[in-house]
Amino acid sequence: MSRRQSRRGESEREVDTREARQEQAPSSAEGSGSRECTQLNGQRETAAGVKRKKGGIDMVRVDDTMDAEVASNGGEVNDDLGSKDKSKNGIAKRAKKVVEGLSAVFDNGVSRNMEDVIVENMVCVRRYVKHVLDMCKMETHLDIVAESGAVELVIRVMRVINKNPVERQTVQGFEELERDVGFVLGLMAIKVEHQQAICDAGALPTLVGIVRRYSEFDRSELIGLSAQTCRRASDAITNLAHENNGVKNMVREEDGVRPLVYLLESNDPKVQRAVAGTLRTLAFKNEENKDLIVHLNALPLLVQMLRSDDSSIHYEAVGVIGNLVHSSQHIKIKVLNEGALQPVIDLLSSPCPDSQREAALLLGQFATVESDFKCRIAQRGAVPPLISMLSNRDCQLKEMAAFALGRLAQNKDNQAGIVAMGGLKPLLSLLDSDQPNLQHNAAFALYGLSENEDNLIHFIRDGAIQIIQECDLGPQASRDCVQKMTRRLQDKLTGDVLPQLLYVFKGSQRERGTIAINLGLLLCAIEPPLPGPISVTSKLVKKGVHKALADIVCEVSVPEDKHVLASRALANVAHYSGITVPRQINGIQPPEPDVFLGEQYLNKKALSDVIFLVEGKEFYAHKIALQAGSEVFKSMFEGNYKEKEADSIPIPNIRWPVFEAMMRCLYTGTVEVKPDIAQELLEAADQYMIENLKSLCQVAITEELTSENVSAAFDLAEAYDAPELATACVVFCLEGYAAALYENRRSYNKLIQRMTKRLVQLLESYVEDRLESQDTSEDDDLELMQD
Repeated sequence: MSRRQSRRGESEREVDTREARQEQAPSSAEGSGSRECTQLNGQRETAAGVKRKKGGIDMVRVDDTMDAEVASNGGEVNDDLGSKDKSKNGIAKRAKKVVEGLSAVFDNGVSRNMEDVIVENMVCVRRYVKHVLDMCKMETHLDIVAESGAVELVIRVMRVINKNPVERQTVQGFEELERDVGFVLGLMAIKVEHQQAICDAGALPTLVGIVRRYSEFDRSELIGLSAQTCRRASDAITNLAHENNGVKNMVREEDGVRPLVYLLESNDPKVQRAVAGTLRTLAFKNEENKDLIVHLNALPLLVQMLRSDDSSIHYEAVGVIGNLVHSSQHIKIKVLNEGALQPVIDLLSSPCPDSQREAALLLGQFATVESDFKCRIAQRGAVPPLISMLSNRDCQLKEMAAFALGRLAQNKDNQAGIVAMGGLKPLLSLLDSDQPNLQHNAAFALYGLSENEDNLIHFIRDGAIQIIQECDLGPQASRDCVQKMTRRLQDKLTGDVLPQLLYVFKGSQRERGTIAINLGLLLCAIEPPLPGPISVTSKLVKKGVHKALADIVCEVSVPEDKHVLASRALANVAHYSGITVPRQINGIQPPEPDVFLGEQYLNKKALSDVIFLVEGKEFYAHKIALQAGSEVFKSMFEGNYKEKEADSIPIPNIRWPVFEAMMRCLYTGTVEVKPDIAQELLEAADQYMIENLKSLCQVAITEELTSENVSAAFDLAEAYDAPELATACVVFCLEGYAAALYENRRSYNKLIQRMTKRLVQLLESYVEDRLESQDTSEDDDLELMQD
């Protein structure tokens, strides 16, 4: 990777936090064209030597095109200055010698015309500049060179020879020297801390002057060495302006933008690339520069460059346009009016990944111009290549594709089209990315797709809910998008699309399990789980979704992860139906009986008319309270039973604290069910048919469920007709499967098989009762209306 490439990632996504939130994804930023050092616009010069890797940075040997005169006079870097020693000490010594040499040149010309002195010593000066250039090609050497003072001397050379550039341009070695100085400054400007020092030394006006001078050339004359020198000056300006708004303004104030725009028409493609890269940097986050570039009529030229066969040219062009339109709606409109839309869409299929990435980002920005642009972009063929980019290895490419699709997915027709073209699965896979921006862009796109109810079937068939619940969502923004998306999908279950989905469920044996699992997971994907409309539950039960889930749960050969998902989904169906609600509330609000005597009459002899013998002790009671709360006591005291006339009634099978709690419930309507008597109290409540006490006992036992006692609790529920407790036990096991509550899976499987069969029965019975109750309520309402 070249230095320029290594800096791409630092600034191409350079946007402040506020803009990033507004845009929902990273925005355009300075392009790599703005930071070329050892490499020009992605292409090495033909004259450059063999690329070699050292210290993690690509190096380029000094140009082999050095003319024979310079070579014969010591122009090559391998001379007595110690160029072979690449250690820090060696570089420091070498830089010192260069400074001494250049200083001697300037000292000898104190009383003379310095331009003449440089010309007379051209070979020597070029040799010293070559040494500086060679040292600067290792990034670790830049600080050493800067500290030596060599850069200031090099800038001084450049300023001297540019006092009368037209006259001096014919001097042999002039352009080579100018080119190499530009190269040195471009390399030094890689490090931000050197940018200001270079500008303070007066380099920027001279560099702008060089570019301006070459812009006045006839296009056919700007070739060869002249083109190289122009490019190096442009690249140096680019690197100086990188992330430095003050320098960007200085370039504009020095009238440097105009010649750059003019050079876009150069016949040399490398010059085109270089000046486009500079314009790209100058336009980034600088409204004055953006407006000036547009005013100078650069847009038609940039749009033409989008159609270039040279990928490096259209990459720089799309980068400039991207920075121009960022946060500038009026420029977006002008760009589109110049006919940029189709060329940008065509770049999605470019062999250059960088162009693809920038084009995707730009399309995402175009989609915000007007609502119909989203459709226009899709109609012109942007969606298939964007979907293809989602599977690319390049994370930034995937990120920008997801960003563009997220913008396009804000149109309802596009939402259906993106899914129909296969965009859902790759977007879902990106939720598992460890790249926060990529994950968020994918989540935002999925949120858009979830708006169209026709896509619900695809979300369910493709296992979207399962994927969402299994992935590790990082940024809060991603979690918010996924939550909103899930809520959208949940809401659509009450619409017309559910019958279509259930039709697919019944007709597809292959997808039956996936649909059932994801439907179940969706029902209660938003916490806390709440009962849903009975109309939805009845459709699910009628079509057998609960049975399909129960079959998966009970199938021993099913993989464990599928067991976990099916168990969770079946528990969700139970929650959604409302059958588990009593388990979730704090206490029970039973129907009021005819009589509540109150706490003051509990086990009081006053006015009592019946005595119970419990564990040898007398318990005083009142028949009216007992008959009101228990059908058994009512039959006992109203029927022809011996207890009706007995002075005392023995209670042989109930302990005193249990009997007292049962009586307290009959006298007050409620009682605190302590864990140590809950099971006995449930048995007593069932024996005497005290329904509200049974509910209280079921709640109490449910709250104490553990993996050790759940089996016994389920047996108790079955023995004493406690459907709420039975349901709670089943749901407890289903929800606890993933936590590996049972070490013996075989034993667990037998238990869960027994439980799920019971849950299927309970669900069907519960739904049937709710539907009957609803019908009765509707009939009563109709009668009231008629009355």
